[in-house]
Amino acid sequence: MMTRTAGDDRSLVERLLSPIADVHRGEGLKSLLLALNLFMVLAAYYMLKTVREALILTQGGAAIKAYSSAGQAMLLVALVPAFGAVASRVNRIHLIRGVTLFFVSNICAFFVAATLGLSIAVPFFLWVGVFNVMVISQFWAFANDLFTPEQGKRLFAIVGLGSSLGAWLGSVYAGDVIRATGPFPLMLIAAAVLTLCTVVASVIERGQSRSRDSNRAAEAAQPLEKVGGFTLIRQQRYLTLIALMVVLLNIVNTSGEYLFGRFIVDASIRAYGSGPASLAARQQFVGGVYAHLFSYVNLLGLLLQLIVVSRVLKHVGVARALFIHPMVVFAGYLAMLKAPSVTTMEWLKIVDNSLDYSLSNTAREALWLPTSRVAKYKAKQAVDAFFMRAGDVLQAGVVFIGEHLAFTIPMFAGLNVALALGWIAVIAALNPVYRRQLATSRTVGSTAEPQRASSETPMRVTTQPSASQRAPLATTHMKSGDQHSGTVEPLLLKTSEE
Repeated sequence: MMTRTAGDDRSLVERLLSPIADVHRGEGLKSLLLALNLFMVLAAYYMLKTVREALILTQGGAAIKAYSSAGQAMLLVALVPAFGAVASRVNRIHLIRGVTLFFVSNICAFFVAATLGLSIAVPFFLWVGVFNVMVISQFWAFANDLFTPEQGKRLFAIVGLGSSLGAWLGSVYAGDVIRATGPFPLMLIAAAVLTLCTVVASVIERGQSRSRDSNRAAEAAQPLEKVGGFTLIRQQRYLTLIALMVVLLNIVNTSGEYLFGRFIVDASIRAYGSGPASLAARQQFVGGVYAHLFSYVNLLGLLLQLIVVSRVLKHVGVARALFIHPMVVFAGYLAMLKAPSVTTMEWLKIVDNSLDYSLSNTAREALWLPTSRVAKYKAKQAVDAFFMRAGDVLQAGVVFIGEHLAFTIPMFAGLNVALALGWIAVIAALNPVYRRQLATSRTVGSTAEPQRASSETPMRVTTQPSASQRAPLATTHMKSGDQHSGTVEPLLLKTSEE
């Protein structure tokens, strides 16, 4: 039984969470509720993702899947500014509830279309890709908005644990349901889970509005500034590097998805044939294989989130932790050059995706902690939505060229080796900029009550300045040496990363 040590005024829940993260007094309930929110969002997403894979691969194939990803980026060119326009007119809880319930209504429409016998494979694939980046991004933006950089570094391991657990259990449950009933009943279950997410978000917001930090509560009740997310990314080198990193990450990851999908489609045809009579059997086969893959990926991701992530972020640091994922991927595709096989590809995707969904994802989300509120919602939405799908567009071009030039598996693997090196180079450029961005967020004056400094960081930590306080710095100071590019950045101060 856990006992209370002298001077430890934390609740029982906060002490029980201490093996996972360094939870301070008053932080436990908020962290658990945010973890519950991400748990439900990711569980719903993996139900929908399992349906998506079963439909697109049996009605289109791996190449059609890759080309359809490009359509998502074109949709997001219009949707990201529309999201920003709505965010400038409503407060954050109305934004979160409205966007989530809009997607719930879309799920119900797809279910009705499917029951009427309409072919929904390609439009549903496009929709899931948009849903994935927009809804998950806004819930992570919500978490970023509630925590200071110091708190987020400590507590995002708990929030990410909810995400990893939801992804694992969602994929396991989806595999059982799709084998028993087919793909479509999962849609309604996912819609119900997403509706519950809006209830939990409202509970979190209500608790935040009653907190002693009146400045942040008042700020949360206001709509965001009208500056666009793409404008912020163009003006700030820090955000530009994050966007470029996400593009490269997604090209490498989706290239691997294409290769694995090609293996599985070939296996389903060998097992059941390619005629219309075997369509249902192939859908169940492909859905079952992907549910199996997702289960392993998410179980390993959960274990990494539970045991590894908080310790890596504490001892290695947020920005340096980003190196781990591309280095592992680089080594994996080198192995594919020598011994391409279904087994090698499957294990590479398990390790690649589990790192992506745990350590890499938590570190990427923590990059947004030292940014302004408007950047958290608008620039983050642009990066997580448009720039992620821009990687899909580029990867679709790679697949198109490779298909026409009859690229072999080792040739695709060699291309990913080169792209992984570029990914590592961008992270190397991002690291010093992150340290300066973090220093700026800690040292810019704030009228809010100072937060307790981390035990590992003997410096005074204050709450984040409001967007209006940070905006003059973000638009009036240029980094020396960047005049040739016209890049506009915040005033940069020297400090250690953590």
